[in-house]
Amino acid sequence: MPPHPSSSVQSAREELAGRLREIRKDAGISGRELAVRCGWSESKSSRIENARTPPSDADITSWCRACAADDQAPDLSAANRQSSDAHVEWRRLQRSGLRRLQESTGDLYQQTKMFRVYVSDVIPGFLQTPGYAAALLSSIADFRGTPDDVSDAVAARIRRNAVLGNGARRFSFVLEESVLRYRLCSPETMAAQLGHLLGVMDLQNVAVGIVPFSEQRTMWPMSTFTIFDATRVHADTLDAASTLMQPSQVELYAQAFERLSQGAARGPAARSLITDAVASLT
Repeated sequence: MPPHPSSSVQSAREELAGRLREIRKDAGISGRELAVRCGWSESKSSRIENARTPPSDADITSWCRACAADDQAPDLSAANRQSSDAHVEWRRLQRSGLRRLQESTGDLYQQTKMFRVYVSDVIPGFLQTPGYAAALLSSIADFRGTPDDVSDAVAARIRRNAVLGNGARRFSFVLEESVLRYRLCSPETMAAQLGHLLGVMDLQNVAVGIVPFSEQRTMWPMSTFTIFDATRVHADTLDAASTLMQPSQVELYAQAFERLSQGAARGPAARSLITDAVASLT
């Protein structure tokens, strides 16, 4: 059973406190000296180091400056902000059905200008037809035992995906060829989905790459992840969606996306992989 969200939050806070304590010790100063340099009480330093008081971003910046470790402040501040939602459990989001899950990212989608999406299992949500989305969400609802609101969830997903038609936003997708082959719905529904994928590739603000089975890889297949601008990553697992906001984490996923992109077929070669997948349905 996954840990309760509150325990995950406390664990993240304790880890952050431990990192701040190590920074102070590496600087060779006491808690009292740190307090003097930061202009606050010694008790505040103690509360932060012992995870009894969560620090603000300004506190972290002051702490790192006092210890001549300014370069560590961005990652630590991001870790502080994400501690309350770094491991958002699917069960909690799905408790009242799948529609809520689709709507939970609406604001984020509207704020993001550049989306980078890698998938190795299913057609990306951005590119799903209603039929494919219904088949996929039905299987998720059945597996999770959530309320049956698939029709509402599909409608919410399609509304959310209207952002794809906004030319001011850019989308880069990298799909494993397996995504084109997995039978998650009827042949007719899958053929329609693959046809839709071919049509989306004509959009000027959308780039689609497909990593062929035959490609000599420099990066192994990974779990699905989405990079929002250069500030946030959502990485999916069976039981949870991890939200990563530390600059070093985002950069790591950006490097992985770039490496995966290098082996992806594009243009006519990508279209050929899709049409071959359509032909295999008959």
